Amino acid sequence: MGEGYSDWDIVVIGAGAAGMMCAHVAGYRGRRVLLVEHAKRAGKKILMSGGGRCNFTNLDAAPRHYFGANPRFCISAMKRYSPYDFLELVERHGIEHVEKAPGQLFCADSAKPIVEMLLTECEWAGVETWLSTTVERIEPLGQGFELLTSRGRVRCSSLVIATGGLSIPTLGASGFGYQVARQFGLEVLPTRPALVPFTLTSQWKSRFEPLAGIATPVIARCNGASYREPLLVTHRGLSGPAMLQASSHWLPGDALEIDWLDGIDAKASLFRARIDTPRRSLGGWLSDRLPKRLALALAQWACEAVGVSAETTLADLSNARLEALTAQLCRFSIKPAGTEGWRTAEVTMGGVDTQAFSSKDCAVRDVPGLYFIGEVLDVTGQLGGYNFQWAWASGVACGQSA
Repeated sequence: MGEGYSDWDIVVIGAGAAGMMCAHVAGYRGRRVLLVEHAKRAGKKILMSGGGRCNFTNLDAAPRHYFGANPRFCISAMKRYSPYDFLELVERHGIEHVEKAPGQLFCADSAKPIVEMLLTECEWAGVETWLSTTVERIEPLGQGFELLTSRGRVRCSSLVIATGGLSIPTLGASGFGYQVARQFGLEVLPTRPALVPFTLTSQWKSRFEPLAGIATPVIARCNGASYREPLLVTHRGLSGPAMLQASSHWLPGDALEIDWLDGIDAKASLFRARIDTPRRSLGGWLSDRLPKRLALALAQWACEAVGVSAETTLADLSNARLEALTAQLCRFSIKPAGTEGWRTAEVTMGGVDTQAFSSKDCAVRDVPGLYFIGEVLDVTGQLGGYNFQWAWASGVACGQSA
């Protein structure tokens, strides 16, 4: 292409899960691939995910577990590269893994082997990787693109944007991918933090703070979605899988509904308890079902809301009061102050609108040679390995075509 240029078939920007997957798949096809990453190391988000053990896939990964303005977009890639395909790669590299919850696969000890596996595959496929390299400008150039990077000028026929979303900026997240999308006339749908803990108003924070560290299974509901998962009380608010899942459906001003009794028929159980143990209080009854500190606090709040003393025995509660208490416990409503935001959000809701893309290979239909994969697109999975599976599947779909 001329002196001063580095010439490649494909440049992949972003050495995260999707980018490394795409790069080595394309490399094995004989394509000359350059993988560019602005951070000092590849796969930083992989390393911290799943408590450092990386929930690398979910065997139940299917389109129903994903959100976006175009929810069918992920179907093609997900069908052609399944969780079992990625599991085969993991096992081929001898990485020990465990199934912590049904379908949720984690590394047995550390996420490092996943990153090492992907880097090894890139090396075997002949991919060149530039770390600590920024992309300062991208320009269309005839049948390809020209990039000005901190290591010089680069030209390529195919350009893949795998820069992720806005979650956890301390790991290098930025809006670079959205800038590129807008540069080429693509719409970027509103973004917000997802899979993120909730913060509480001062009133509720003071009530929950003494309960920090308590975890219990609940049913959490928000805007028509329902999740049966553990809830964790923290010093900042409410977390745990139930709250992270609900956050994907929550908007500022919305209320959360929590069933603290995890779906049991509380009304029937309380009515029976009034006969069998009439001298017990609500707090005593709840202590058989929940951590004691949480049980006593919920009993106090429920009784306050209904207008009775927390010391009142079950025998002294009318049918109407028992039903009202049941509602307080099983349909507990709370309006969060907000979320912890991008600092702790696991993923980004929203992103580059997929309407402009081919679902087969994540190519921009009106800009030949331009691809977007992974979290930068408006595809967001539920908690539990689904987002990694989208990264692997979209990376493969693109790598097989670009």
